[in-house]
Amino acid sequence: MEKNLHPSVEQFKQFVKKHPKIIQEVRNGKKTWKQFYEDWYLFGEEDEIWNEYKAEQVKQAEEDGEHHPFINKLLATLKNMDPNEVQKHISSAQQAISAIQSMIGQLQGMRQPSSTVSREHHPFSFRKD
Repeated sequence: MEKNLHPSVEQFKQFVKKHPKIIQEVRNGKKTWKQFYEDWYLFGEEDEIWNEYKAEQVKQAEEDGEHHPFINKLLATLKNMDPNEVQKHISSAQQAISAIQSMIGQLQGMRQPSSTVSREHHPFSFRKD
């Protein structure tokens, strides 16, 4: 059962989603929701007082002109990688896969002869009446 909130309250909720540090301030007891709502109502969303409450990802996206936090995070991770370390990890993973494949091949080779019991195939079926 969802209550229909006033449109300005819905707008404020969307604003808080863009400024998650507001939630931390309220939880820490530095300000109340009422104080934030009144400031938001008086100053508007574009005022400079809200810059300190923006999410770091939003700040970075605004500076870069991009709005794809996943891509930004991926690029930052790739910048910090050492290619030699990546190559070592890839080669060790390949060795592990090769070892597993050879073990599977050996196990299948051991199973094959025991599972193929050769029966003589008679071209005619003889049954006793």
